[in-house]
Amino acid sequence: MAEIDRIKDFKQRPEYTWRQAATKYLLECEDMPSIDLIALQLEYLDKFIGDLPLTQIHDGTLEPFIQHRKKIGFNKQAKNGVKNRTINIALNYVITILNRAARLWRDENGLTWIETAPKITKLEEKKQRRPPYPLSWLEQNIFFKELSGRLHKMALFKVNTGTREQEVCQLNWQWEVKVPELNTSIFVIPADFGGRTERGGVKNTDDRIVVLNKIAKQVIDSQRGLHPVFVFPHENHAVGRMLNSAWKNARTRAAKEYERITGMPPNKGFKSLRVHDLKHTFGHRLRVAGVDEENRKDLLGHKSDTSVTTHYSAPALECMIEMANKVLETDPQQKKSLTIVRKKAA
Repeated sequence: MAEIDRIKDFKQRPEYTWRQAATKYLLECEDMPSIDLIALQLEYLDKFIGDLPLTQIHDGTLEPFIQHRKKIGFNKQAKNGVKNRTINIALNYVITILNRAARLWRDENGLTWIETAPKITKLEEKKQRRPPYPLSWLEQNIFFKELSGRLHKMALFKVNTGTREQEVCQLNWQWEVKVPELNTSIFVIPADFGGRTERGGVKNTDDRIVVLNKIAKQVIDSQRGLHPVFVFPHENHAVGRMLNSAWKNARTRAAKEYERITGMPPNKGFKSLRVHDLKHTFGHRLRVAGVDEENRKDLLGHKSDTSVTTHYSAPALECMIEMANKVLETDPQQKKSLTIVRKKAA
């Protein structure tokens, strides 16, 4: 009681712990699509700073967390540690929470939880960042020949639509919208689509329109009737991810085949080809075809200044489909761009 009276008399701030602040933040974010990922990051931080007062959260007290994450990840893919970019995601939550504690959250006396938020130093990312690797047509032809069955079709769909991995893995027939005027259909991926986790969310929190060029439409038509819900089903449920052992084995074989055909070692990016590189390939080919930036953003599902609802009109969709068809190998502009200039393979 004496401590409480002293706080009231002199308007001293009570001492709040990181755990209290993290809990408050989670409650404020409970309706966000990414709540599960936020909770995972904060749970891991709690092991290192949970009992600390907010006034003791700084670069020094965060260092054990940072060093641990550099050595150990959340899952098998990151069993040997994670990159600086991943660690910075957690540090961004620390910065956000400390800023709220210093500016927004107030106690019953009207005082903020802490007087000022300390500067938290984030890790350098640029040197660790793997650059995008758009495929050349030769590389695509070699790699896709090593893929088989469902994975081949998923990759073919992805490189012709610029969709993200989970948008392909969990593509749902309920999202298909017929466009009879154009004798085709589109897919409208809802803004609350969850990805691998139930509430993981799409990247820009808007509905995503996916138009089908000739190749993507052929892939979709070939999948009809296989499953009532999922376009690319696996044992009666959605595929978990495309980056699996079949993908990794295929890129190893493709790298060897590339060297056999060309007599040159494959580029490092080709040997470690990621699923997301198919999206970069789609974007690169749109640019080669002369598609302007605003329309590239729409086709790639990125934030743009154009309202997504404008694309529901048949003429606008027809224009988008026409642009999507420009990424086909038979397009004149693509024929002119047979080579992608790269650094020599090490």
